[in-house]
Amino acid sequence: MNIVLIGATGYVGRAVLEEALDRGHRVTAIARNPDALPAHAGLTVQAAALDGRDPGQIADLVRGHEAVIASFNAGGWKNPNLQAETVAGYAQIVAGMKQADAPRLLVVGGAGSLEVAPGQQLLDQPGFPDEYRGAAEAMRTVLRGLREERELDWSFLSPAAHLVPGERTGRFRIGGEQLLVDDNGDSRISVQDYAVALIDELEQPAHSRARFTVAY
Repeated sequence: MNIVLIGATGYVGRAVLEEALDRGHRVTAIARNPDALPAHAGLTVQAAALDGRDPGQIADLVRGHEAVIASFNAGGWKNPNLQAETVAGYAQIVAGMKQADAPRLLVVGGAGSLEVAPGQQLLDQPGFPDEYRGAAEAMRTVLRGLREERELDWSFLSPAAHLVPGERTGRFRIGGEQLLVDDNGDSRISVQDYAVALIDELEQPAHSRARFTVAY
């Protein structure tokens, strides 16, 4: 497939890029720092920085592609405006895709909006790490907006509570709105296996206009 990957140099974006290329997909990677990406026959790199203001910029980048994968983080964890800029960036992505008639969006989501009990989300529990709160709030807002979306075909993949470096095993569980935990109460997935689940969804759509989650 011809796909666009926004945020290809990030922690998750790099793993998704590697998985997509290894499976033979042709990727146009959108990155603030394109020099950080290695050369690959299936990879085209475009330098761009989303500012939330110009959907036409996104339309020009995604037109003619079969899907967009968005792993967008507005300037990193230390950005004091991370929450607002991330929400604006995703609004720009959605609007630009509509302008370009791009058919499908897959979002690298967060775990914070997963339920730990009926009506109780992980983000709202005592002890949720402050350093991740802004990004988690942003992605919860993005998800709420997507749930109201009636034109775009989207999927939102939330990781386990702990998204860690590890191995690509291809063995994991898929869930829906609830945080998945193992028999010891741990909620973990490697970033490599997260990427497997995301590209699986790209190739064999099973969660159209829905959020799903992955964990061991």
